Amino acid sequence: MIKVTVCIGSSCHLKGSRQVVEELQYLIKENNLQDSVNLGGAFCMGKCNEKGVNVNVDGVHYSVEPKDVKDFFEKEIKSKIK
Repeated sequence: MIKVTVCIGSSCHLKGSRQVVEELQYLIKENNLQDSVNLGGAFCMGKCNEKGVNVNVDGVHYSVEPKDVKDFFEKEIKSKIK
């Protein structure tokens, strides 16, 4: 199972973390990956100076903007599911 954690702290909230979470929830369900992806939230992940929302996938940090969620999902989450 892939663990995906999205920062929902105040800085990332202002950068669109709610939209990122909602889009990831939709994509996980649309691709029937509920048993393969564990999506969660966390408060400040300590990288508030990043351009986008802080997202951690199995220990690897990413900065994701709401407009890039679908591409991010395809490249960094869906492609890693066996």
